Amino acid sequence: MDHTQLYINGEWRDGASGERFDVFNPATEEVIASVASADVKDADRALDAAAAAAADWASRKPRERSEVLRKAWELMTARLEHFARLITLENGKAHADAIGEATYAAEFFRWFAEEAVRADGLITHAPASGARIIVQHKPAGIAVLVTPWNYPAAMGTRKIAPALAAGCPVVIKPASETPLTMLALMPLLEEAGVPKGLVNVLPSKSSGRLVDHMLHDPRVRVISFTGSTEVGRKLLHSAADQVLKPAMELGGNAPLIVFEDADLDKAVKGAMLAKMRNLGEACTAANRFYVHERIAPAFTAKLTEAMAALKVGDGLDRDVDVGPLVNAATRDKVAAFVDDAVAKGAKVETGGTRPNGTGFFYPPTVLSNVSEDADCVHDEIFGPVAALQSFSEEEDVIRRANDTEYGLVAYVFSEDMKRAMRVCERLEYGMVGLNRGLVSDPAAPFGGVKQSGLGREGGHEGMLEFMETQYISAEW
Repeated sequence: MDHTQLYINGEWRDGASGERFDVFNPATEEVIASVASADVKDADRALDAAAAAAADWASRKPRERSEVLRKAWELMTARLEHFARLITLENGKAHADAIGEATYAAEFFRWFAEEAVRADGLITHAPASGARIIVQHKPAGIAVLVTPWNYPAAMGTRKIAPALAAGCPVVIKPASETPLTMLALMPLLEEAGVPKGLVNVLPSKSSGRLVDHMLHDPRVRVISFTGSTEVGRKLLHSAADQVLKPAMELGGNAPLIVFEDADLDKAVKGAMLAKMRNLGEACTAANRFYVHERIAPAFTAKLTEAMAALKVGDGLDRDVDVGPLVNAATRDKVAAFVDDAVAKGAKVETGGTRPNGTGFFYPPTVLSNVSEDADCVHDEIFGPVAALQSFSEEEDVIRRANDTEYGLVAYVFSEDMKRAMRVCERLEYGMVGLNRGLVSDPAAPFGGVKQSGLGREGGHEGMLEFMETQYISAEW
């Protein structure tokens, strides 16, 4: 197994408390590593290291920062199999999915290597006074990055890369279920030329206390978090005490709308990607399926056939399509959603029964005739369950799609582009997949509205989350 200690100031060290916690393989339920657990003393050391590294990195020429990130992309791309195996071991996802994540994760280094040299400012004249208006973007300062378990590599690189491109040092708190991938990334960053102290990693079994402590350190200026809306709200409360710059990518409840004129095969293919990428353990996963009543039977039959054909098993097996869920609690929650929907009138088209034996497995499941009051319609399923409902009118489906506190992503399938664009623009979501089931791209601004978050990751906007705008009014 790779490194299992804390990574502070370019050094591997045990936590100040000496405590450790176990990491499990969700396919076998076996312990695969014992990892050092950070406490507040370790957080202070990491922040000291980040503060010491800040000025030098911020003063580097943008091209120098860019070359380090470009090298990180090259190194990670050359080691995709290594990272994919580690992702599967601690997260459970199938090998093909893990390779996809590792490739996606590496791409953030390449994208922000290019963005590092494009923090463009502005010089103009004030219309009334004639003074020069000079606008520039400067590194915001130390950033605390809190990442989830569902994408152990990509959710880290999606934050690390723009922070380094912007000139900021970081302290990362990976999820306790999946710390190994992020720890394994550190030797690669060293090899790429990242200076000591610039990137620090603090696994911990006391996540809330640790992060809250860092958010009340006056040297911290940014909090970037990916996770549940419930936890995001708590972090925003803590961040308010220091008036930190927040970037929050929170929960979702994605609708997937299929109109009667959709290309049925394209819609099913897109639905499979939107639902089953990462086993449905994604904030972007399609949660509510709204299918026009004219094509609902045909769509249901094709989707059921595709879901039933997926092979379930240990993700390390190259023939497996669907691995286990990350832990017992997640599996049990998914099972409870299905049981609730069935009790309220839903029909199980395939799956729907938790298997016996070792591992946190749940089969790909399709539910038809799902009631509007089913729990899975209002909460994230975060698992391999497609909950199907029908609709007849455009106005009605837009209303139902928007009837949620979340607003991360929605999906629309229609061959009538005039209607499709009209619907997309009326959906209250930060992102929309139109005739495709994938929206995530390092070159695009990823993020939501309403209770799904603040700020954007990826695109040019992703780097600006780690920068402050300075305006100089000048005469000469």
